[in-house]
Amino acid sequence: MSIAPIVRSAEIIRALRKAGFIVIRQRGSHVHLEHSIDPTRITQVSVHSKPLPRWLLTTILRQAHIPMTEFVKLLRK
Repeated sequence: MSIAPIVRSAEIIRALRKAGFIVIRQRGSHVHLEHSIDPTRITQVSVHSKPLPRWLLTTILRQAHIPMTEFVKLLRK
């Protein structure tokens, strides 16, 4: 697994939407996303102005079942 990049929550949400996730709801500073085809792939992203910690990005991607290499490709699109 490659090293997690330092990204902001808006970039994470944008990449997840490219991967087929849709925003279910937003409650406070947390956006809840679900995959459009596989509803078992659910995650949430906390929305802040600063970049999220790498450990949190890793947790979000683990919940979404997206490998880090695929996520980096989605960021570049």
